[in-house]
Amino acid sequence: MTHDLRTPPLRRARKAGLAAFVGTTIEWYDFYIYATAASLVFGTVFFPETGDRLTGIAASFATYAVGFFARPLGGIVFGHVGDRVGRKTALVVTLTMMGAATFLVGCLPGYGQIGAWAPILLVLLRFVQGLAVGGEWGGAVLMAVEHAPPEKKTFYGSFAQAGNPAGALLATGLFSLLSLGGTEFLNDWGWRIPFFASALLIVVGLIVRSTVEESPVFAEAAESEAGVPLVYALRTNWKPILLGVCVLPVALGGYYLVTTFATAYATDPSVGVSESLVLNALSIAAFVELVLTFGTAWLGDRFGRVRVVVLGLVAVAVLAAPQFLVFSTKDSLLIITVFVVMRLAMTATYAPIAAVLSQMFRPRARYTSISLSYQVAGALFGGLSPLVSTLLFQATGSIWPVIGLLIGMCVLSLVCVLLAPQHTDEVTT
Repeated sequence: MTHDLRTPPLRRARKAGLAAFVGTTIEWYDFYIYATAASLVFGTVFFPETGDRLTGIAASFATYAVGFFARPLGGIVFGHVGDRVGRKTALVVTLTMMGAATFLVGCLPGYGQIGAWAPILLVLLRFVQGLAVGGEWGGAVLMAVEHAPPEKKTFYGSFAQAGNPAGALLATGLFSLLSLGGTEFLNDWGWRIPFFASALLIVVGLIVRSTVEESPVFAEAAESEAGVPLVYALRTNWKPILLGVCVLPVALGGYYLVTTFATAYATDPSVGVSESLVLNALSIAAFVELVLTFGTAWLGDRFGRVRVVVLGLVAVAVLAAPQFLVFSTKDSLLIITVFVVMRLAMTATYAPIAAVLSQMFRPRARYTSISLSYQVAGALFGGLSPLVSTLLFQATGSIWPVIGLLIGMCVLSLVCVLLAPQHTDEVTT
């Protein structure tokens, strides 16, 4: 007999949502302080012999990409843990790993102190970060969505998604404050402060996550779980996994184009926007995104999550050119406004995606399946988009190839999200 799962109490759903928000905020804070430092500092600190600024940034973005390529492996490893042992166990381990790796990045000597060992150790720690995030996102999303009532899955799934702008706000906001000390202070040792601060945040995250009960859907599905989740996922879910990868180019890769790459492009001497202006614009945009994430997800439950994502993708394509061309105006208010409007559009593509992606798969091997989709897309689109965009700009001297890349991502995402299946949480007894 097939029946709907018992609707979990709202109190459990709220607790799971809060834990997802706190945990992903910390994970993304750690990820974004690395991204921001890669844009502004790491080219000088770890790659001073590359010869010019853009080449140094490209080298630092290459180490940035390493974290994304480690993410599918993290999704496989912790997807197995989450599907067989439990979502909660996987989340505690990944949060601890991320905190330790981030703190150690702040301790690394630069190239001037230990030579080639500096970038080598940086790459190793970035790999650990990637493993942690690879296992984190799927578990946080599933804990929030699987605890939620059926009619509120998009809303509660957005708690995990809200961790992204919250982490970005903390990261860019702290770097914005540190930039007031000047470039020399930031390059010398100021950039290390955000990495050290991660240790305190990790303690808070572990305390919050330890109070959350295991997912009720996992408890039901675990009874019928057999074999290796990865094998089951690849044999049974390979079509929706591939479709899920192609749903995410804008939510992942496009996001980094308008944040990480935009920071490097705007502050390039040929463009000449100040670091402080870009960081302030990113901070304001992240705050607006954080506030509106929950409202956007509510619209997804009210009018359909796929419709909201489609509207967001169209808006991102329309705003692709203004996002980058606005920097030539040097108008602070206009630059901040365009950043904010673009992030509003990005919110529509990102806030509902937790529910969209999780409901593409039935409960068995869901952690592994959703993690594979998200993290393979992260490696392809999130990891490579800043590097490819930097190389395109360096090779052509024009921003238009980058704008074309972003619009192409929108088209691919739009087609695939319209084809995505959406299941309900049911089990057979």
